[in-house]
Amino acid sequence: MGIALVIGGIWGVNFTYQSIARENIITPADASIPETPVRGPFTLMAQADVIRKHTLTTTGGKTFAEMPRQIAKLDEGGQPVLDAQGKPVMVANTARDIWITATTLTTALNLGILTYVLLGVVILFGLSLISIGVISNVVSRRFYK
Repeated sequence: MGIALVIGGIWGVNFTYQSIARENIITPADASIPETPVRGPFTLMAQADVIRKHTLTTTGGKTFAEMPRQIAKLDEGGQPVLDAQGKPVMVANTARDIWITATTLTTALNLGILTYVLLGVVILFGLSLISIGVISNVVSRRFYK
């Protein structure tokens, strides 16, 4: 069982690495690990963090939940467009769409991090089972001859 877990874990790490690598993601210059191909958990985290940072900058520091669904439509002068009753004409807040995209991307990146962690645990558990098996075999041969 231990050997199967180790082999499966190594296969999973390779599969995850290859899947991430084929996306050709390079961290931007302002990431915590700048201008590096995204492959492992640390570069995945750096990319997810910088996406959040850029999104907050774009939305004026507001998250999806902090922005209204609709905002007043503005004319060329930056003044609200009014309807026949003198109320502002409301339109969809497209800044919220940026958060939908950012959330999708960071979720995928964070899932990659969790995958690496889980596979590390699987490999460690497999190695533990192999060790237990070897030790049990040695002990049983010495004491139960």
